[in-house]
Amino acid sequence: MTQYTSRLSALRAGVPHKRWNVGRRVRRVAMLSVHTSPLHQPGTGDAGGMNVYIVELAKRLAERDVEVEIFTRATSGALEPSVQLAPGVLVRHVDAGPYEGLAKEELPAQLCAFTHGVMQAWAGNRPGHYDLVHSHYWLSGHVGWLAAERWGVPLVHAMHTMAKVKNAALAEDDCPEPSARVIGETQVVSAADRLIANTDEEAAELVRHYDAAPGKVAVVHPGVNLDRFRPADGRAAARARLGLPQHAVVPLFAGRIQPLKAPDVLIRAVAALLEEEPALRDRLVVPVVGGPSGSGLAKPEALHKLAARLGVSDVVSFHPPVDQDRLADWYRAASVLVMPSYSESFGLVAIEAQACGTPVVAAAVGGLPVAVRDGHTGFLVPGHDPRDYAAVLRRFVDHPHLGESMGEAAARHACRFGWDTAAADTAEVYAAAQYERRRHLRSVHG
Repeated sequence: MTQYTSRLSALRAGVPHKRWNVGRRVRRVAMLSVHTSPLHQPGTGDAGGMNVYIVELAKRLAERDVEVEIFTRATSGALEPSVQLAPGVLVRHVDAGPYEGLAKEELPAQLCAFTHGVMQAWAGNRPGHYDLVHSHYWLSGHVGWLAAERWGVPLVHAMHTMAKVKNAALAEDDCPEPSARVIGETQVVSAADRLIANTDEEAAELVRHYDAAPGKVAVVHPGVNLDRFRPADGRAAARARLGLPQHAVVPLFAGRIQPLKAPDVLIRAVAALLEEEPALRDRLVVPVVGGPSGSGLAKPEALHKLAARLGVSDVVSFHPPVDQDRLADWYRAASVLVMPSYSESFGLVAIEAQACGTPVVAAAVGGLPVAVRDGHTGFLVPGHDPRDYAAVLRRFVDHPHLGESMGEAAARHACRFGWDTAAADTAEVYAAAQYERRRHLRSVHG
């Protein structure tokens, strides 16, 4: 067991489990997601794994009789003030700044307006309406900090990504995160009653980089929707639906198009592979599924130009973001998913692909060594040298049955990451935070 928590052991230390449910249980949570809406299509703009995380977690918490109200910034005047996402899950749209054309970097100036909208919603209810605040990403953490103090409830925060970690592993020509974000993250870490990390490594980074108290960091692995992401009717049927050749080698990239995710490494690896074996060109199909995001918005055609310059435009195809059911088909159709990211707090895409029976080749960074069992459900590659990725892809070319055997192991591995488990563990974090808050108040007031 690590000092940060192996699962939730550290939370239980010194906290009598039977007493967690003494008094009022957590009935309603105010969940904050300022910069990206759970209703947005993952793979577009700033929408990605965090969107999936919030949606799936909220639904599973609601199934455990914990109502969730998600506050997010309104990005259109046509949006209803509130939308029922699922039974027990309400999305509230808060007016804060212009609806369109506001970059994530400009959002700190709108936090006051967003906080005002959250407070207005709270004021329309009876005292004690929310039992806890759960904020996602540092911008939401600042709103959650004020709201939790005003309401007298615990603040649980999930970082999702950290500026110091991202800046330590920047892609070439990528922009570092500003010092204002580092300061903001440090403040949120200090203010939160509990911090949720995706992996032990992320928990250690919170302690090392942000001086988080180890006892208030809990490790809760994200989950995967095992009803949606599963092998289903197999690779052949998925390829038929997508119009892909049945006998092609298909290394897939799926995610936001930005330097951090390193889709260029896959394209360069494909060029290296074809340089070694030109005959492979006739049976190589490389889909890139996703839309420009973050610093990738500055050069949305950069990947197309790179493929043309390297002479692989005939094998690389670009596809817009798709809904979750269609994405599952892309996973099933692929020979292997490639994730050469420079930083990943966990890598939900890797788990989703494995749940569909597809092995993963990923960079050995962040949470990916937890998501991928090296040598069993895929391969982890140290660094970002395209030739290293080409060498691993060559193994799937030379050994056609490798993908099948690893895919079976991958599907079994992914079953460990159901959202029901993640929701149960998160509910325990809530209970621990609430218990500690009550104990603190008793000690203060005698």
